[in-house]
Amino acid sequence: MSILWRHKHFNELSLDELFTLMRARVDVFVVEQNCPYPELDDADIAADTLHLMGYQDGQLCAYARCISKGENLAIGRVLCVDRWRGQGVAKELMNEALSLCHSHFPGRTVVLSAQTYLLDFYRGFGFETQGERYLEDGIEHQDMQLIGQ
Repeated sequence: MSILWRHKHFNELSLDELFTLMRARVDVFVVEQNCPYPELDDADIAADTLHLMGYQDGQLCAYARCISKGENLAIGRVLCVDRWRGQGVAKELMNEALSLCHSHFPGRTVVLSAQTYLLDFYRGFGFETQGERYLEDGIEHQDMQLIGQ
């Protein structure tokens, strides 16, 4: 599988790219997970936020964003479009996101807020749990930090 990876700041996104990534995020995080919450936030438009998009056959297949979170750098809104699940796309996405974090924000600690059913997936990249589990928008989450960067 050959995925074309692109990353852009908000002001570099075309209208088509913006619509496509926002639609995918709403489809996954609001509709699919039956979780009505304000999906769009100010982190999307922050000057240092990077939107990572993966394309297969000219269509968005994966997305994540890298945002500043205090002294840390957070990977969030990690998604794989349902059509491409089970094909290793999510692993490629995380490898790309981590590479992006290290190249554009060297030396910053990488963190994420994981849905608890994905803890083992993120552990596979070197993340370890931090603190206690908590509910976010009705879904159990756990903070994680990349160890041994």
